[in-house]
Amino acid sequence: MSTIFTQIVEGEIPARIVYEDETTVAFLDANPLSPGHTLVIPKDEYERLDDVPDDVATDLYATIHRMVPAVEDAVDADATTVAFNNGEAAGQEVPHVHCHIVPRFEDDDAGPIHAMFGQRPELDDDELDELADDIESRA
Repeated sequence: MSTIFTQIVEGEIPARIVYEDETTVAFLDANPLSPGHTLVIPKDEYERLDDVPDDVATDLYATIHRMVPAVEDAVDADATTVAFNNGEAAGQEVPHVHCHIVPRFEDDDAGPIHAMFGQRPELDDDELDELADDIESRA
């Protein structure tokens, strides 16, 4: 069964589409966190970021790059939070890669992305070095 986003791409569900090209589409979030909250998706379904082919990832980023200033300008935002929830444990509710462009304002009290986490891990230099080496070896 196709995701709600695929149904939007196929025109089965209405959406306020603000940009579209051959591989991506951007539309207003139906449940916005702030005015102008926009989602950018690849037209084809990919559940997680690591499923997205390189060429589509390039197109996806190009659309995000295009849309951030357009959204900020449209709502006179001071800034934007641009984020992916990559996987269910991260809060991804629709299993179709999507980027949130959330307009931010100085008085919105939403805080930085770091505010999402309460207690942070205490890692010493050896643990950080080991993590860095492990991640580098997998990249």
